[in-house]
Amino acid sequence: MFQNKEGSPVPNVKFRTRRGHEWVDVSSSEIFNGRTVVVFSLPGAFTPTCSSSHVPRYNQLAREFKKHGVDEIVCVSVNDAFVMNEWQQDQQAWNIRFLPDGNGEFTAGMGLLVDKEDLGFGRRSWRYSMLVKNGIVEKMFIETEKPGDPFDVSDADTMLRHIAPQAPKPLDVTVFSRKGCPHCARAKNALDTADIAYEELVLNKDYTDRTLRAVTGRNTFPQIFVNGEHIGGADELEGWLNKPRAA
Repeated sequence: MFQNKEGSPVPNVKFRTRRGHEWVDVSSSEIFNGRTVVVFSLPGAFTPTCSSSHVPRYNQLAREFKKHGVDEIVCVSVNDAFVMNEWQQDQQAWNIRFLPDGNGEFTAGMGLLVDKEDLGFGRRSWRYSMLVKNGIVEKMFIETEKPGDPFDVSDADTMLRHIAPQAPKPLDVTVFSRKGCPHCARAKNALDTADIAYEELVLNKDYTDRTLRAVTGRNTFPQIFVNGEHIGGADELEGWLNKPRAA
């Protein structure tokens, strides 16, 4: 069984990162000392669960974590700096710091370096998350030791509930927009004013007008969805924002 490191300092290592064309060593103390940091670690860059669920949700909720006192979100994987940089670019996950633990020193220090040779991975990190305050692990969520790649407790929502148990669940908002659309600008401004984060999909970049008609049955802009519910355009959004909502 993996040892829970709550109450212990994080391993003191140097991460070999790559910025532009230069190697830059980043120490544990630079990342953790005097700061509140959420760390999540996973088996490998570009792997299915890591790319489809683990990274995107932490990136999406970064704004919520910051509201509740988190200085930074860090993703650690036993991969080299080139791979981690390419993965961040592929994910467009600019709200997260990607740290390469190429030699597995940090992961080994956490007691979570595991054998993945059956997959051709060599030694990799077990999936976990933790809240670190001033270099000390305050809380850990370690996935259950069972075959495969369990993903039940190290997700972003679980960590956010731990940090802010009374906070309302963040909304999932998507805005279908097009360039130069004044009503789209009005809708986005209304969401910004209400401090509601959203994902914007732009016509002919992220989708086509055919997609919009298929999804909404409309061909006007913007079209807004909240938690899977089609709200409508800018006028409907303003009406929805003015309605009292349960926490």
